[in-house]
Amino acid sequence: MPRTSKTAAGRRAFISNNTYINTNNTTVVSTESSTTPTDDTIKSSSSSSKQPKSVLDKIVYAIRQQPGTSKGVSRTAIAKYLKAEMEYENPNAIKTALKKGVDKGVLEQNGQSFRVSGDPVVEVDEGPPLEIIDVGSNADQNDEDNGESMTAQIGDSVTMKYVGKLDDGYCFDRGSLTFTLGAGDVIKGWDQGVPGMKLRSKRKLIVPSRLGYGKRGCAPDIPGNATLHFQVTLTDINRPN
Repeated sequence: MPRTSKTAAGRRAFISNNTYINTNNTTVVSTESSTTPTDDTIKSSSSSSKQPKSVLDKIVYAIRQQPGTSKGVSRTAIAKYLKAEMEYENPNAIKTALKKGVDKGVLEQNGQSFRVSGDPVVEVDEGPPLEIIDVGSNADQNDEDNGESMTAQIGDSVTMKYVGKLDDGYCFDRGSLTFTLGAGDVIKGWDQGVPGMKLRSKRKLIVPSRLGYGKRGCAPDIPGNATLHFQVTLTDINRPN
């Protein structure tokens, strides 16, 4: 289917009257009473609170302050946090620091996402997986020259015949579509579900909403959070030289 300020300086998270977490994630128990702090107390606390100085330190801080997935925090989310929360915006410096962090083993990279090495991996329930069911072929099994052994790969231009239905059987779309596999021209469920198909073979793809049209859906026929049921046939493969 086609795709239709404030600074972090001096910030502390109080967890009791006399205990707080510094921006470097160190828990500190204050020796002051729980009464309103004096000016001297405020100055002392502010001066002792460490702030990330280097770009890499800022990135580490930004990653740890955001909810991530098992893969980490995306490059885009890191840059947005640095701009909004730390008033820092320098794409080239951020790119260089991310590479430096990976090279030094400070960061671990997974695609376009990053996590701090040694930090606990956040397990996130991403919902039901994409279901792929092979259902046969229209190819003549006795014809060895018909090209049926050719399989679709990322980067191929493929043509698919398809029928798309909702859980209740309502047919929201049918037709034929040509697109480049893996280029983001179609929903993720197709980019992930079509590779490996042989020419003229058929598959059923049961696509969860996160790999389809998500919470917003695709008006007027596809509601939000809809599971999509496709039957697809690979009718043509063109591979770039």
